[in-house]
Amino acid sequence: MSTATTAGAREHARAQGGTVVDCMPIVPATRLGENLTWAETIPGGGYASRRLARGTTLRLTDLHGDACVSVLLFNADEPWERLNVADTVKVLWQAYVGEGHLLLSDQGRVLASVTAGARDRSDTFCGTTTRAGNTERYGDGSAHGPSPAGRELFTLAAAKHGLTRRDLPPSISFFQGVRVGDDGTFTRLGPAGPGATVELRAEMPVTVLLANVPHPLDPREAYTCSPVEIRAWSGSPTAHTDPLWSRSPEGERAFANTADYLTARGIA
Repeated sequence: MSTATTAGAREHARAQGGTVVDCMPIVPATRLGENLTWAETIPGGGYASRRLARGTTLRLTDLHGDACVSVLLFNADEPWERLNVADTVKVLWQAYVGEGHLLLSDQGRVLASVTAGARDRSDTFCGTTTRAGNTERYGDGSAHGPSPAGRELFTLAAAKHGLTRRDLPPSISFFQGVRVGDDGTFTRLGPAGPGATVELRAEMPVTVLLANVPHPLDPREAYTCSPVEIRAWSGSPTAHTDPLWSRSPEGERAFANTADYLTARGIA
């Protein structure tokens, strides 16, 4: 079908309707489940973003065992408040993020809680890849090139929410674990394996940015990253009667800060 004319281009575009490929958003998400609010598969070297209501659970699944998803979170209403990886680690006295961990903002509030996920397959140290690093390693790190860097993809995702490169803090990644030795060196633990999942529950309205790219410490010469499946559904945030609320004094204070903020805004 020729696209040399406007009519031809229109016919060609309309002929693509109904096409299904492995990696794409499913619209509406309820086609796959009554309660779903987001259903999408991100390819290796891809990204996605979405505003999520408070109480939403976001499940990420490594379909083939080679995904590495870096995550950024922002307060959806006041995006100057954002994920603070340093506080997420030091306030909760734990650098390895898994089930029961809280993802804290720079205001000491809980943006999201981790309700499922293995601690040995997360990374709070290395962030994501950069254009300069990927150019040196793979020959290209641009967003639309053959080996896009995570930082470049985050920039595109952020732009869809009125944010710029300057707004991007360090990220947390899942499915590729890293350990720190006694001498301070990093050891890559490798992928979590096919079917591994991570679940995050939004404890306030958030904007989430996701970039699925090879881990910065991945030793393989080829740009290797497999698709990750996204499923999200509505629900309730953590209540003060939930054991997670009072699991630690630091976490309880963070939940109290969050409740105080949301109550003042008429959200809680």
